[in-house]
Amino acid sequence: MQAIILAAGMGKRLKALTADNTKCMVKVNGTTLIERMLRQLDGLRLERIVIVVGYRAEELKDYISGLNVNTPIEFRFNELYDKTNNIYSLYLASDVLFADDTLLLESDIIFEDGVLEQLIDDPRPTLALVDRYESWMDGTVVTLDAEDGIERFIPGKKFSFSHADEYYKTVNIYKFSREFSSTHYVPFLEAYSTALGNNEYYEQVLRVITMLDDSELRAKRLEGQLWYEIDDLQDLDIAESMFVADDEHLSRLEGRYGGYWRYPQLLDFCYLVNPFYPPKRLLDEMRASFETLVTQYPSGMRVNSLLAAKTFGVDQRHIVVGNGAAELIKSLAERSTGKVGFTRPTFEEYPNRCDSAQSVVFTPDNPDFSYGVDDLMAFFADKEIETLVLINPDNPSGNYVPRADVLRLCDWCSERGITLIYDESFSDFADEEGNSLLEDAVLERYPALCVVKSISKSFGVPGIRLGVLASGDEDFIDEIKKDVSIWNINSFGEFYLQIAEKYAGDYRIGLKRLRKERARFADALTSVPGVRVIPSQANYLMVELVGEMGAHELTKRLLSEHDILVKDLTKKLSDSGRRYLRIAIRGTDDNDRLIAAMKAILDGSTLS
Repeated sequence: MQAIILAAGMGKRLKALTADNTKCMVKVNGTTLIERMLRQLDGLRLERIVIVVGYRAEELKDYISGLNVNTPIEFRFNELYDKTNNIYSLYLASDVLFADDTLLLESDIIFEDGVLEQLIDDPRPTLALVDRYESWMDGTVVTLDAEDGIERFIPGKKFSFSHADEYYKTVNIYKFSREFSSTHYVPFLEAYSTALGNNEYYEQVLRVITMLDDSELRAKRLEGQLWYEIDDLQDLDIAESMFVADDEHLSRLEGRYGGYWRYPQLLDFCYLVNPFYPPKRLLDEMRASFETLVTQYPSGMRVNSLLAAKTFGVDQRHIVVGNGAAELIKSLAERSTGKVGFTRPTFEEYPNRCDSAQSVVFTPDNPDFSYGVDDLMAFFADKEIETLVLINPDNPSGNYVPRADVLRLCDWCSERGITLIYDESFSDFADEEGNSLLEDAVLERYPALCVVKSISKSFGVPGIRLGVLASGDEDFIDEIKKDVSIWNINSFGEFYLQIAEKYAGDYRIGLKRLRKERARFADALTSVPGVRVIPSQANYLMVELVGEMGAHELTKRLLSEHDILVKDLTKKLSDSGRRYLRIAIRGTDDNDRLIAAMKAILDGSTLS
C-alpha cells in the first residue's frame, strides 16, 4: 500500500495564512495539516508517500524533510499549479497508481486517527470515504444504493437541496486497488484530460466510471468519526474547535455562543429553546416565502411594532420589537440610573450590562436558590435601589413566582418609585397558565413596569432573533424605538410575527407537551446516581451533583465521550461551594440519551 497526497494548490481563500505558506502548512491548534497527515500515514507502514507539490514547493519540501517521517517520500512538481485543477496534479502521479494499491488524499483535510486504518482494513478493494451530507459541507456529493454502490457523483453545480437527505459527501480520501487504477481510473483520467483539458477535478473521472456496469468503486460510510475540509478562515476556526484536547474542546465550543448546527453529532442541552414548537406547517409557510423574504426589505419599526402588538394583544404604543431580547436589554441598561437590584444566580445579560458598583445582589440562602416576592421585598426594602430586575422563571434555577405575587411586587415597586424590569421569557412554560403581564391594563396601571420577552426561547425560533419590550410609559417606549435601528429585525422576523397568531393552538399544544416531558424528565433524572433535581417551571432543569465528581469534569466527559453539551454553572455559583448543572429540556429520545450518558459516567464514581 502507498499514498498520494495532492498539495499543489494555493489556498487563496485562507488569505494571509497562505501568502507565504502552502495550504497544507496552515496550523490547526499548533500543528500543520501536512504534519498531522504524514504522522497518520507514517503509522500505516506504507511503501511510500508521493506528494504532488506546486505553490511554494521548495518551502513545503524543506518543511517536510524536517519532520523525520520514516516512510519514504517522493515529490512530483505541478508547474501549472496556478492554471490547473487537481485532475492535472493526479495525472502527474498517474504512473504511481500502476505500482500498488493506493490511498489518495487531498492535503486540506483533517480527520481523526483511525479513519485510514478502517479504510485499509475494509476488504473491499476500491473505496470512496463518504459521510452523511450536512449543511456545512460543500462540493461533490454522491447517492448510494443499499450495497454501498455509488449510483451518481453529483457536482456542486447540480446539487439539489430538495434531495439533500439522500446525499453523502465525499471526504476526498480514497482507496484505489492497483487493478482498478490500471483498468479503469488511469485510462479514463488520460482520456478525460485529453478531451476536456486540465482545468477539471479528478472526481469527474470517477463520475464517468460509476456509469459503467463493471465499476468496482464502493462507498465506505463514516460512522461519527470527525473530519473537516479547510478552505477558508471559518473552516479553520471550526476545525480548531473540533480537533482539540478534551480540556480545551469544551471551552472552545462554549466560546462560540451557538452556531452548533455546524456540529451535527453534537447534542445541545446548553442553549434553551422550545423543543415542541414551531410546527412543521409554520416552517413550510415560511419556506414558501423564502425567496421573497431574502430579496425584499423588511418594514420599519412602526409596522413591526404593530405586528408585535397584534401577536401579544397590546397597544402598539406600548411595545417595541428587538433583534432578540438582548438588544432591548442593552438599551434598557443604558437608561438605568442609580442602584439596580438583582437576584443571583440569574441570566447574566442583565448584570453584565450594568455597573457592578451600582449592583445590589440578593442570593437566596438555600440549595435550591428558591425565593418569593416577600424575600425580595424584605431584602431590598432598605437598599435604596432605583431599578429591580426579576426574571420569572429565573435562569438557571427555574424558580417561579405566581402572577398574583408578581402583581404584589409591582404595587410595592410603584409605591417606592422603583422601576421593575420583569423578564417573562420562560413564563409560558410554567404550570400556571395565563400568567403574562403583557396586558394593556397591567402596563397602564404600572407605568414604571418594563416587560421583556424573548421570542427565541419561548417559541423555539432563536435563528430569527426576536424579542419584545413593553411598557405603559409611551414616551419611554418611543425613546427605545429611536435608540434601536429602524430595520433592527429582518424580513424573516417580520414574517414570523405576521403569521404567528394562526398557530396559537399549536403553541398551546407544544407547551402542554413540554410540561409533561419536564415532569417525566425530572423524575427520570432522579435515578441518576449522585444527582439531585431542583424543581423548575421553565424549559430547563437545574441539578446539583452530590457525589464526588465535579460539574466541570462531568460536563467535559459528557462532551468528549458522548457528544453532549450541558451548562456547567461553576462560574455562576463559584461562591456557593456546591456543584450544579443546567440542562435544557429536549425531546424524549434526546433526554433519555442524556440520562443514559450520565449514568454511564456517574455509575462508576464513588458517592458521598
